[in-house]
Amino acid sequence: MKLSNDLQRKLKKHYDSNSFIESKFKGLDIAFKTDHEGNPILLFVGKKLGDGKIKGDRFVRTLQKDLHGAIVKDHWDLKGPAN
Repeated sequence: MKLSNDLQRKLKKHYDSNSFIESKFKGLDIAFKTDHEGNPILLFVGKKLGDGKIKGDRFVRTLQKDLHGAIVKDHWDLKGPAN
């Protein structure tokens, strides 16, 4: 599964730092963890099960900045199934 452009735009926003956020996006359940700056870095996309876990795909974000804080590299890697 590839991340849609709409979902990537949603994930470029800043959220509460060091938090776990659950939401819905176009009929799918999503959950993501943020880093100390509020950037989403770990993403689960799929359907939420009765125990609260999401069965679907797991993505990890690569976010690198230069010495001045400008983003040099920013992309999401599919790391496999989430269950």
